Amino acid sequence: MTAEAAATGPHVLRRINVAGVLQALRDSPDLTARVSDLTAATGLSRPAVTRALAHLADAGLVASLGVEPHQAGRPAVRVRFRAEAGHVAGIDIGPHTMALVIADLAGAPQAERRVPIAPAPTGPDLVRILRTELADLAGGAGVPASGLWAVAVGTPGVVDHGRGEVVLAPSIPGWTGLPMLAGLREWLDCPVLLDNDVNLAVLAEQRTGDAAPTLLYVHWGERIGTGLVIDGRPHRGAGSAAGELGFVDLATPIDRTPEPAADGLGAFERLAGAEAIRRLAVESCDASLAAALRSDPDLRPLFQAAADGDPAAPPVVETAAARFARGLAVHLLLVDPGVVVVGGGLAHGGDLLLDAVRRHLEPLVLAPFEMRISGLQENAVVTGAVWMALDHAEKRLATLLG
Repeated sequence: MTAEAAATGPHVLRRINVAGVLQALRDSPDLTARVSDLTAATGLSRPAVTRALAHLADAGLVASLGVEPHQAGRPAVRVRFRAEAGHVAGIDIGPHTMALVIADLAGAPQAERRVPIAPAPTGPDLVRILRTELADLAGGAGVPASGLWAVAVGTPGVVDHGRGEVVLAPSIPGWTGLPMLAGLREWLDCPVLLDNDVNLAVLAEQRTGDAAPTLLYVHWGERIGTGLVIDGRPHRGAGSAAGELGFVDLATPIDRTPEPAADGLGAFERLAGAEAIRRLAVESCDASLAAALRSDPDLRPLFQAAADGDPAAPPVVETAAARFARGLAVHLLLVDPGVVVVGGGLAHGGDLLLDAVRRHLEPLVLAPFEMRISGLQENAVVTGAVWMALDHAEKRLATLLG
């Protein structure tokens, strides 16, 4: 048999048909469809669709829902994609919180949790917590950790994708260069992927939010970072360090050499991050609000107090917005993204906070732009991690098509 014949033989055509039918079924709103719907969607004959569905059923990817009631003509057979045939995990690791989600092959969460991290964790501490929490969460969902198809981890810092290592993470001691992926892959016996947390948040926005071709995503919490999409493609930079807005220095006098911070925060994070805003609020507000702020990492009590008319809260919100606008204007002037999406913990400030940021940005920028709060808020990173894991799981899914 010639190479050309092998590339166009019956087995290749069958595989193409099977893949087309599966994709049409997965594109259905509720992951179910009638055989006639799949015939129309793929352009294949009914016998070809039926053969493809039989193959997918044998692979455990499709289940029949039986014959629907009908009045005349051919019986309407409905089938569904078995999204429960496989599972992936997405994990968001931060210096204070770890979020974990187990999702099926349609991306629907089956189990999720957010775990507070004790102060000053080290890299090995986080790996131990990850393993314990992932095993417990997966087991509770009826999915052994060893049965996951893929796991993706979002982390602060600069990630070397070639080595699969964090090459710079000032906020987590012992995280840089930690060879955690090899140990996790051996334990889970599945692909384990690693990416910068904000890059994963951008992926989540692309899949579930705004599909603007040029988009700036800003993660605003204790850490501040950005992810940039240019012409539909994420821009990581030559050293995967693009978008580290938190390290822009707007506070040190121009003729003075900046000094590195012992806490690992960048200069802009120390100026406009959640912890800096919390200190301002605690100094300005009454004792009850100050106590509430100390226990909420996302400063929700501050924004609620401002909305309720507490006279001490709006000035703090204005100061936070003014500081944030000064740094964000740098990105807007350089990139002119058109669309800015704000996520992270301070996204809980909603329009109250964003309206103030817009006012302070107006005299600083030259071109109009749309700014909105991410609908995913603090879940953007873990959602992006799930999507990254699902993308990799497609490779395993493809092997089941025969």
